[in-house]
Amino acid sequence: MQRIKIVYWEEEGGWLGYLEEYPDYWTQGETLDDLKDHLKDLFEEITGGHIPGIRKVGELVLS
Repeated sequence: MQRIKIVYWEEEGGWLGYLEEYPDYWTQGETLDDLKDHLKDLFEEITGGHIPGIRKVGELVLS
């Protein structure tokens, strides 16, 4: 089972969120479970190459 971090919040009766590694790509849901389903779909679209020009957050180690 793969785990990915998400960022989410409730706003005006709905839920908004994004995948932590891909903060430019938000989605929404009517409930938290609905949002999580949309985030799973978004992850599949991003990792499946269905969205061109994906920007990703990474980490740089400085010495």
